[in-house]
Amino acid sequence: MRALAVLTMAAAVVLGIAGCGLVSSSGTFRSAALPDGEKPLDGAAITVTSKAFTEQVILGKIAATYLAAAGAKVTDMTGAPGAASSRQAQLNGETDLQWEYTGTGWVVYHEESESISDPEELWQRVHDIELAENQLVWLPPSDINNTYAFAASPATAERLGTKTLSDVAALPLNERTFCVDDEFFSRSDGFLPMLEAYDIPFNTPDGVPQGNVTRMDSGVIYTSTANGSPCNFGMVFATDGRIPNLNLQIMEDDRGFFLPYNGSVVVREEVLDRYPEIRELMGTVSSKLNDDVVRDLNRRVDIDGEDPADVAYDWLISAGLVVPA
Repeated sequence: MRALAVLTMAAAVVLGIAGCGLVSSSGTFRSAALPDGEKPLDGAAITVTSKAFTEQVILGKIAATYLAAAGAKVTDMTGAPGAASSRQAQLNGETDLQWEYTGTGWVVYHEESESISDPEELWQRVHDIELAENQLVWLPPSDINNTYAFAASPATAERLGTKTLSDVAALPLNERTFCVDDEFFSRSDGFLPMLEAYDIPFNTPDGVPQGNVTRMDSGVIYTSTANGSPCNFGMVFATDGRIPNLNLQIMEDDRGFFLPYNGSVVVREEVLDRYPEIRELMGTVSSKLNDDVVRDLNRRVDIDGEDPADVAYDWLISAGLVVPA
């Protein structure tokens, strides 16, 4: 869901961008107005982009809709294909604003290995690096945290009495069963280090035997976890719309192992200097977003089949941030 694949195709993506220009694969956004009728961005020209997965497109549509309601002439380049194209387009100055995740900035873009569990500290570190090296401003993060997590069905959680990963670690050995995908299994910040952090190391008699771990495609993990077979606990992305749809219960990471992946609006410094109103406007949006909100928005697109532009518009209306134009 987070599209955190290592940027092995970055060079090819860059050539594609340079050769034919970045294009959107996700349509456009709905027209709206600010409730007070003001247009603090009147005359501004802003190009909004996003990666192609559901949550990113929705957040991009929210930004595009809201900035246009504030008077900006917005070019919608959300849904950029490829793992690196939206990032590279912003670095090239072809786009101005997008949502990103602090963990992505730290691990993927800057290849840092230090584990930082405090969301504010991680954001500040990423903010400082990005501003100094790339002239990108990471605005203060929202409460969206699209990190890794483990979940269980309500029946499993009730049967085993688990609410936290420490509870999972304390279970009898035969109940410590997990479904994970191949990437998470082998990540330096993934499954095996997590087991070490909770004192149940992999493939040891008193930890998690190899037979207790089933590796499968990430999409299948959700239904397998909901069914309680072949595992009690499945790896999920914390803001995935399938969590509320399947009524999965997330186990609290009570030892703070997983790196935060808080959503932050990233703006080119030059653009923010020219249009400083963006900071307050997007801060207002960020303050109203959290995991529960985004899970529901993702559900409406991935499960109910709604258009991301409509979902973004409806949420902005319901949050009182815009009115129909």
